[in-house]
Amino acid sequence: MAPQVLGVLVRRSGDLADAEDALQEALLAATTQWPVGGVPANPHAWLVVVGDHKLVDRYRSEDARRRREELVATMDAGAEAVQSDDSLLLLFGCCHPALSPTSAVALTLRSVGGLTTAEIARAFVVPEATMAQRLSRARRTLRELDGPFRMPSAADYPGRLRAVLRVLYLMFNEGYASTTGAAVARADLAGEALRLTRALHASLPDDPEVTGLLALVLLTDARRPARTGPHGELVPLADQDRGLWDRAMIAEGVALVEDALGRGAVGEYQLQAAIAAVHDEAPTADETDWPQLLALYGLLERATGNPMVTLNRAVALAMVHGPEAGLALLSTLDEPLAGHHRLAAVRGHLLERAGRPAEAADQLLRASRGTTSLAEREYLQVQVARLRHGSAP
Repeated sequence: MAPQVLGVLVRRSGDLADAEDALQEALLAATTQWPVGGVPANPHAWLVVVGDHKLVDRYRSEDARRRREELVATMDAGAEAVQSDDSLLLLFGCCHPALSPTSAVALTLRSVGGLTTAEIARAFVVPEATMAQRLSRARRTLRELDGPFRMPSAADYPGRLRAVLRVLYLMFNEGYASTTGAAVARADLAGEALRLTRALHASLPDDPEVTGLLALVLLTDARRPARTGPHGELVPLADQDRGLWDRAMIAEGVALVEDALGRGAVGEYQLQAAIAAVHDEAPTADETDWPQLLALYGLLERATGNPMVTLNRAVALAMVHGPEAGLALLSTLDEPLAGHHRLAAVRGHLLERAGRPAEAADQLLRASRGTTSLAEREYLQVQVARLRHGSAP
């Protein structure tokens, strides 16, 4: 709900920093007033009204804001329908071409996705203080522009679309597989990413990469009911109860990716969606079409040059040509992914498949010490105990 409220306040004020401050004051007011007077019938509208009042008070009290007096005079919290969704406007505004792609992604994750600065810093593998400075500079840049929070014209879409797609992708990933905390997933963040991706697809239904991203989100989120066990523990893909997967979402995602792939040039989100579709359409883990996945990962690796894609290709390579082939490919990632816990986790998995349990346990222990996700850490520690002491998984 907060990103939608922020979108309304940004559109009305034209200033992201002021809108964020007003939203925080409105949320603070809610924490003190709602427990006493009860939650209002329309919490969204309540927050917009209070946020509007905070904006008006701010602009009236600051002489430096005289240029906004005309805007303040037109503000009427009760006159405009507060049910409108301005999140898409906020999304494109944060991806303004005046910002570097990295800053645009980070700012949107903070303002639209609601991620903390620490979470964003982990996603970019930089210190939290560095990310805080980057976000502050991005806000200052937008403040100096004339009307940054307007929906771009059709001619401007290509310049911003790549950053927008990246933002939605990272938002969904953080929601589907949280990088921190005890929970395996954050359903609210994943749901918000899906909602925004649907809105973007409705705006650009003929763009194959937008269609591909929506397909990817649907095909991946369809597995969420099976990703946790009875005690909230992480369940890997191969062990999931596929009867719990959302077949309606899978059908929608498959139809979308087939539509996108039939339009000519194939982009990274279409390829990732195709990979997700292969997994989702396999009746069991043993029936997964690994040769097809290996081919798709090869295409995706050439398209992106991303070492994390190579990491996944190593798994597919091992499933097709044996674990030693996968381990050989992993050795090429020791420098680009030095210290990354996922490299150690995959290496441990392949070492176990190669019949080297002691080495596998060492790698999985290293991975458990590197992850910031408590759920993933617990899963890896269980696997270490199983390999070392014969404990049940």
